Amino acid sequence: MRNSVYGVLLLIAGLLSSNYTFAQNNGPVENLMRSNGKIYVVMAVCVTILLGLILYIVSIDRKIAKIEEKQ
Repeated sequence: MRNSVYGVLLLIAGLLSSNYTFAQNNGPVENLMRSNGKIYVVMAVCVTILLGLILYIVSIDRKIAKIEEKQ
């Protein structure tokens, strides 16, 4: 019972905090990065890091599956 109450409160807090992120205006930093094309470099780095993490997790999963088959 207690865990479900905490879950609901966490969900409500998350939903309320997301409204503030949508209300932000594009400031000078975002406009500067878009005009110089550097935003694409940032996005490429983020995508590369995420792909690396996903590949790492998949490789660990395969290794664990092989170890489980041996046992």
